[in-house]
Formats: sequence, C-alpha cells, structure tokens
Amino acid sequence: MSDKHSGSAAFDSATFDSAAFDLGGVVVATTLAFKEDPKAPGGLAVDYDRFAEHCDFLIRNGCRGVGPNGSLGEYSSLTDEERRKVVQVAVETVGDRGLVVAGVHGVGWHQAVQWAEYAKEDGADGVLLLPPTIYRANRGEVLEHYSRVNEVGLPIMMYNNPIDTKVDLVPDLVAELYELENVVAIKEFSTDIRRVLEIKERCGIDVIAGADDLLFESLVVGATGWFAGYPNAFPKEAVEIYTLVREGRIEEARHLYSGLVPVFRWDSKTEFVQAIKLSMDIAGHSYGGPTRPPRGPLSAAHREQVVRDTRRALDFAAAR
Repeated sequence: MSDKHSGSAAFDSATFDSAAFDLGGVVVATTLAFKEDPKAPGGLAVDYDRFAEHCDFLIRNGCRGVGPNGSLGEYSSLTDEERRKVVQVAVETVGDRGLVVAGVHGVGWHQAVQWAEYAKEDGADGVLLLPPTIYRANRGEVLEHYSRVNEVGLPIMMYNNPIDTKVDLVPDLVAELYELENVVAIKEFSTDIRRVLEIKERCGIDVIAGADDLLFESLVVGATGWFAGYPNAFPKEAVEIYTLVREGRIEEARHLYSGLVPVFRWDSKTEFVQAIKLSMDIAGHSYGGPTRPPRGPLSAAHREQVVRDTRRALDFAAAR
C-alpha cells in the first residue's frame, strides 16, 4: 500500500492500521447459499451455515479474505436484516485469518454510509464501494458519495464497473478520490487493461484486478491483488496463479491461467452469478445452488456451456 498518509495524525489510530489491510492476494467476492423456504423472499432463505462453511473453505485454501455483499453475493436481493447478518457471519467465520471487505453499495450516499457504519460495528476490515447504483451520477455526485463514506473511517476499496453502473471512475477521477484519507484501493472492472498502468502513473493507489478473464494481464502490469469471482470454485488454482506472478514465474502462471480462462470468462457475462454457482456445484468443494430473483436459472445452452467449460478446467488442473 501507498504511504500517502504517513505522518498524518488524523490517519493514525483514528482510521485504520494500513499494514493490517494488505490487499495482496486473492480476496473472493463470495457467493451466497440459499435454501428452499416458501415464506422467504423468492421462496429462498439465506443458508448462513453453508455460507460460513464456504468462507472457511476459501480461507483454508489460501485466499487472503472474503468480500460478502457484492453482486455475486446478490446483495440487492437481500432484506436489510439478511444483508447485515451476512457480514456478521463472514467476520465471525474468518476471524483473524484474513480480511472481510464488505460491500456497502447503495443508490445514494446516505444508504452507503449506513451500510458502512454497520460494517464497522460488525467488525469488517474494510468496504467495497460502487458509485451510486441505478442513478447515473455526475462527477460532483460521485465525489460526494465517496467523501461521505470516507467519514465512517473504514478503508475503502472503490469499485469501477461502468458496464453495470454506467458511471466510469476514469483515472483522473480515481486520483482525485485517492486524496480521501480512507480510500486505499480500486477494484478495476472497466475491462480496459490500459487502466492499470494509467492509474498507477497518476497516484499510488492499489489497483485490484476485478475481471477474472483479465487477471493474468492485470497482475503482470502491476495490479496489487485480485478481488475475484471464480475463486469461489477454484480457490487453490487462483492463489497459485497469483503467487506465481508475484514470484516472477510468468510462464508457469500463463500456462495455468490459459487452462482456466475459458471458464473465467463467465465472470464478465450477464449470467456470471448463476455460472459461478454452477461451477461450484460441479467442482464439488462448496455449495452453489440457486439464485434469487431477478436472476433465474441458466438457459439450457448456457448451462451446457458452463458445464463443459468447468469440467475442462477441472481436468486441466488435475492433469498438471
């Protein structure tokens, strides 16, 4: 991490221990397990026990931490009570073995601040924050959004996903937002690999690879970590790719990545949640299961392709 705040009294114990928020490694944007319950929203209740088991599985397989309540965690389909409890379960399960970076996305800053305050109360190490969702905010509104959440005092990983939000955190805006004392990283999901170096040229922020099918390229040009979706199904291999690149063993990393990237490409498709959950079920290490509305089941053609891609990746990993 950058030492931009070194020597700043306001940034000492009043905010956070930057060394403890080392984002090097694989932080997994966790899926969320559901179980059938006709009285629950969409007929599906959150299965907190299976979620805890999955968080434990990821940490035991070398992941740096977990990221509950992201898009993969179907946060927008949860009740307020469910959304808060998911973070509590993650914190309790992970303990001091890794990081919990809670998604605190909201339509407006007033909502995002509330979720950040809950995350702080419940022991999360940091937060992942999109610009205002649904509403296409302008530059001034984006700056206020992050400034307000900055006041909560937890480390903030900004999340640039212009594909879904229609708001692009362009490099010069990232540099301006990095002036906020608690902004420490950006999850970059524009799918423009040029952004990694351009952001790093403008400021010292940690750039975190966000698109699984650009992971290798992002790490090679200087991304600090990987905030990922497909490690839900392939945590061991994901950690290995990251470690190989960091150790400079580029050809070995490229070989492993090339065998997995066909299935990783589902992370950038509309049906990424359903696809990753199905891959988890095929891999057999953790439970994926169904998704809540508005997400429905995969089409027959998509399901067939995900099954094929997953099995090929599993066969490739096993044959090495």
